[in-house]
Amino acid sequence: MIEPPGLWRDTCAEHVDSTPLMGDVTTDVAVIGGGFTGLSTALHLAEAGCDVHLLEASAIGAGASGRNVGLVNAGLWLPPQKIRARLGAQIGGRLVEELGHAPRLVFDLIERHQIQCEATRAGTIHVAQTPRQCADLRERAEMWQELGAPVTFLDAQQTAERTGSATFIGGLFDGRAGTVQPLSYARGLARAALSAGAMISDHSRVRAITRDPDGGWHLHTAQGSLGARRIVIATNAQTGDLWPRLDRCQSRIDYFQLATQPLGDRAAHILPAGEGIWNCGTIMISLRRDQAGRIILGSMGRIVTTARLSERWASRTLARLLPDLGPVEWQSAWHGTIGTTPDKLPRIVQLDRDVFAPFGYNGRGIAPGTAFGMGLAQLLTGTGSCALPLSAPQPLRAPRTYARALDAALLARKAFGTMF
Repeated sequence: MIEPPGLWRDTCAEHVDSTPLMGDVTTDVAVIGGGFTGLSTALHLAEAGCDVHLLEASAIGAGASGRNVGLVNAGLWLPPQKIRARLGAQIGGRLVEELGHAPRLVFDLIERHQIQCEATRAGTIHVAQTPRQCADLRERAEMWQELGAPVTFLDAQQTAERTGSATFIGGLFDGRAGTVQPLSYARGLARAALSAGAMISDHSRVRAITRDPDGGWHLHTAQGSLGARRIVIATNAQTGDLWPRLDRCQSRIDYFQLATQPLGDRAAHILPAGEGIWNCGTIMISLRRDQAGRIILGSMGRIVTTARLSERWASRTLARLLPDLGPVEWQSAWHGTIGTTPDKLPRIVQLDRDVFAPFGYNGRGIAPGTAFGMGLAQLLTGTGSCALPLSAPQPLRAPRTYARALDAALLARKAFGTMF
């Protein structure tokens, strides 16, 4: 993995001037992973005057951050009351509040650092296709409204007007949310972190982490080593064997996307305000437009090039969603990996003294990852704390079993056109 594939790479407007780690250097905090969380951590640490050095195995944003859908959503998958019920009123209440404001943090950073990432603060729409799904969205809307959030339930006509599709019978509009070009946002964070004084070394995969007799740490790469007092492992679903059993603390699910050629006026009625949408089904599907007028359609699974299976599925699905659009040509296709936890809640685990790892965004990496990065920086500088308390790692018994079963099921459904 050298560069993220697909449309985001081809349309990225941000550039990062960084080189691999060479020789032996030292820092206060070492951050592993050049995605949203790691870059936000590095940026906020550098702005607080902390000596920080980020190591990325490939190019900045080459992992999940550069393969993201680009929806900047508020909150988590779970509705706010369920989060409070699972975590308690104090912890759950703080998490709901901070992640409810997380999109504002993202867009404030974009504005402050003039990140060129096609940022659109038009909200997102969670769409429903069954009465039961509508009832769930209506209940979610009421929960958020009780907390003062600009969230409203849309009926079938309103949803059709906002999305351009008559397929949906209702939707939940969240005015706090929006969309970005995710790779541009990640690389814009890197540029801002460098300007604030952080060090960034790309193409510097950490091969081993060892502890010094004095309690410090050494991160070993192919061409050098980085000594540090503290470590943030912000690799999420790309951790591999970097730390014993850390990769077993969550499952991995692939998510693929395809982008059309720019469609111009043909697609002007589709999400005319620039919202992004996703459905309520067990198998998630997302739809959005970029500023060039491309439609970007995504769902769970991998890109399958055999017999153009993914393209055929995408064409059938788009025809069902938008029957008036007509045939389209697919310009680009790619997939990435989502880290999921059994309870749909993220984690910030303490692996050892001064070693921390946030993960488990369950498909919502942009806003929570940015917020957790800021929270970790505040924790490490003693100026605040994270929205989630630190916890011990809890490896799952069979984290790959569900992912393998799901992958097989998705491949079969894709072949027979039954995913939507």
